[in-house]
Amino acid sequence: MTETRRFERSLKDQDEQQYVLRLYVTGMSPRSTQAIAAIKEICEHQLANRYDLEVIDIYQKPALARGEQIIATPTLVRVLPLPLRRLIGDLADQERVLLGLDIHPARTRQ
Repeated sequence: MTETRRFERSLKDQDEQQYVLRLYVTGMSPRSTQAIAAIKEICEHQLANRYDLEVIDIYQKPALARGEQIIATPTLVRVLPLPLRRLIGDLADQERVLLGLDIHPARTRQ
């Protein structure tokens, strides 16, 4: 297989990669609602039809937060694909989120 074909196959695999994300928040505080809105926008625009996002309120499910060793919110965890990655704090900067979680946005087809 030529290098070009390997590269094209790698790009295709990235475009089809499914992501499992968990967003840990504290209630419906302004910071939590901003984080939820920001990550939903990123997912809809960059990972359309290839993500599963679970929003977890640590007030409602403290055992999950303890089990995942969540020490601050908001925390976004990329569960899949491996390796696991975490991003803590402001999620408004889309480029920072994509880079921090090593998410490859879907390319538009022409």
